[in-house]
Amino acid sequence: MLIHVAAAAIQDAEGRVLITKRADHLHQGGLWEFPGGKLEPGETPEQALARELKEELDIHPLATEPLIRIHHQYEDRLVRLDFFRVKDYRGQAKGMEGQPLRWLIPGEMRPETFPAADRPVITALQLPDRYLITGADPQDRERFLHRIEKALAAGLRLVQLRAHELDDPQYRALLQEVRAHCTKHNARVLINRPRDTLAWAGLADGLHLTSSQLMALAERPPESGLVGASCHMPQELARAARLQLDYVLLSPVLPTASHPQTSAMGWERFSAWVEQVNLPVYALGGMRHDLLQRAKQAGGQGIAAIRGFWPE
Repeated sequence: MLIHVAAAAIQDAEGRVLITKRADHLHQGGLWEFPGGKLEPGETPEQALARELKEELDIHPLATEPLIRIHHQYEDRLVRLDFFRVKDYRGQAKGMEGQPLRWLIPGEMRPETFPAADRPVITALQLPDRYLITGADPQDRERFLHRIEKALAAGLRLVQLRAHELDDPQYRALLQEVRAHCTKHNARVLINRPRDTLAWAGLADGLHLTSSQLMALAERPPESGLVGASCHMPQELARAARLQLDYVLLSPVLPTASHPQTSAMGWERFSAWVEQVNLPVYALGGMRHDLLQRAKQAGGQGIAAIRGFWPE
């Protein structure tokens, strides 16, 4: 039996998200969840969301955007959940059915206190919608760090340090300086090394794996912080989902100057492939700031870019 649900991550001005507690007698009773409910016949997810939020919390959403779509198989039911981020609403949220409410920063959420289907949503809420991959030239340290600082000042909060030109001692020294800049801006930095990335675990906020490194793994790297991977085909996405990685980069979505010989998948295929995994997926390849909403409408977490985000 397929149950289609629309649910909301309602944010306040401080970045906190509203969660509600399920009644003990319900399926998954006693756990915290994001407010929402089942679609009625003929309803769109957006219509169901507005109705459910009025019934449950006495509020009306004014500004929403897609967050993530989840397919989850429980023992007795298959659930499809369309999650939306609610950035603005009318009214004052209150438990109209007597349900307890809490406002939490996403980083404070404990996944084990939520239904299993909701847990990828917590990851999506903890990740930004823009992802910077560093560009040229890491050997020009002063200019490189100036570009990092400029990108962070513009609001980038997730940085992959990609500097394959450097040997390990050079990379380690640059990483320390990049981390200092990121810490100042409350941003996270991920390590990307072409060889043995796992050996760098614990030296930054996480690791980014190549597709070949991903396919060689049998389990998620332990104690590595955030772990993501580059994916280019459904088999790689499936492996990332099975290993319960935190995110993936899916590319190339659009033609790129760096790989002109590689065929772009386009938005339709990107959306179809994202639909197959319960993971935050960043669109990569030909991305620009003005494509952010397009990526979200296609089911993506947001966009990742080198040239699109690397300041001149």
